[in-house]
Amino acid sequence: MPHLRRPQFVFLDLGNVIALFDRDRAHRQMAAVAGTTVATVEEAVADGLQERLESGALDWPGYVAEFARRTGTDPDPAALAHAASDMFSLNAAMVPVIAALQRAQCPIGILSNTCAPHWHHLLGCRWAVLPGPFACLVLSHEVGGMKPRPGIYATAAIQAGVEPEGIFFTDDMPANVAAARAAGWDAEPFESAHRLADDLMRRGVALSL
Repeated sequence: MPHLRRPQFVFLDLGNVIALFDRDRAHRQMAAVAGTTVATVEEAVADGLQERLESGALDWPGYVAEFARRTGTDPDPAALAHAASDMFSLNAAMVPVIAALQRAQCPIGILSNTCAPHWHHLLGCRWAVLPGPFACLVLSHEVGGMKPRPGIYATAAIQAGVEPEGIFFTDDMPANVAAARAAGWDAEPFESAHRLADDLMRRGVALSL
């Protein structure tokens, strides 16, 4: 087994790591707001529309205009934003892990493919962990790049102020983990908070859980 070094910085993914989400719920709510069917919504957002929003190529007014064109509807932008975003729940099992990283004085950040409506909704939930202790927030719509493309990992390393080999990262998407490893990071797929705690402790991070 290769030597596992203690990370100088830990990046966590947001969706399905810190916050769980239900995309089907969002689509049902968006359909209700727009007065159309779930199938119409799914077809409208499937062809790269969400990715353009998350990459920063499209802002929310632009997204709404394109969504309206594709669905033949005229939704209220604020109501549609809430419908699209009210799908998250806190992954409560991660709270003690994040607190333990703080106690271990290990700097942490978020590296996420997300969009402004989702991020603002999550902040509005007023969970103690968001933005909480995170020293670095690398959000795709703000930096103009998405995982698993290499650029966002380079941006994150610069913002963290750490060489790539000093970063540990976890993500629920295998392609994003593979890209992090290709960037020189130490990375593991996220399966559960318990597994993440074990991954970190094997790297010498004393979590005291």
